[in-house]
Amino acid sequence: MKPYKSKGPISPSKLLVLQFLLLLVVEFLRPLRNPTEARGPRILRNFVIAGLGSITMIFVQKPLVDALYRKMDKKNWGVVRSMRLPRWASTIASILLLDYSLYLWHVLTHRLPLLWRFHQVHHIDKDLDASTALRFHFGELLLSVPWRLLQICLIGPSRKSFQLWQSLLMSSVLFHHSNIRLAPRIERLVAWLIMTPSLHGIHHSQRKDEMDTNWSSGLTLWDRLHGTFKGKSLKAEVDIGVEGYSGPHTLIPVLRLPFSKKHKVGA
Repeated sequence: MKPYKSKGPISPSKLLVLQFLLLLVVEFLRPLRNPTEARGPRILRNFVIAGLGSITMIFVQKPLVDALYRKMDKKNWGVVRSMRLPRWASTIASILLLDYSLYLWHVLTHRLPLLWRFHQVHHIDKDLDASTALRFHFGELLLSVPWRLLQICLIGPSRKSFQLWQSLLMSSVLFHHSNIRLAPRIERLVAWLIMTPSLHGIHHSQRKDEMDTNWSSGLTLWDRLHGTFKGKSLKAEVDIGVEGYSGPHTLIPVLRLPFSKKHKVGA
């Protein structure tokens, strides 16, 4: 009889899959907003868009990031590496700077017309749930690669710190895109630290003055520091989507949107 061997801790990717499945269940039991479209076709469509984005990340971003780290391990580029902090402090500093620089990138995806063409594919989703967190056009992800490389070069996170940030970021993005109604007391407490479904729903509003708030992907600190934090929508029910875009919402037109004349809506 073979002795039992522990397989070790569960991988971050498996934890994220479990989180996603759990969020789908809780969304069904405690929804924040009423759906406007059948859930199944939406999730399937978002999965296909996410799959194309994943291919971009695997075959474009990952090789470039790996190559960059091989150079950085010799050159010691980056602010954090130059400070020679203890490992724990270096990890915290790296995560904070990566999170803040992602806040800046998010603002740019709305401000620069070329980036908005692709980012609006994320925003035109008529409903908002955990699957929307995966719905980023492969073109947007491709355009984000230089920014990601710049983040790594300037900040100088270790490989482990960068990977930890990526896992925390994905977990946060899944959570705050989810269609979950939190108890008011829990909502207030959580909102002091990280973005919540209710807060991020305001960012997905069709009203431009609301869309231009709650940019943070992780800590709400950055919105509070920049005066872009908005704790409550002007309406009881947020109108999710992009003003001026009425469809179609099927897969092929959505993928073609950045390359069509309709890309100008909501910019």
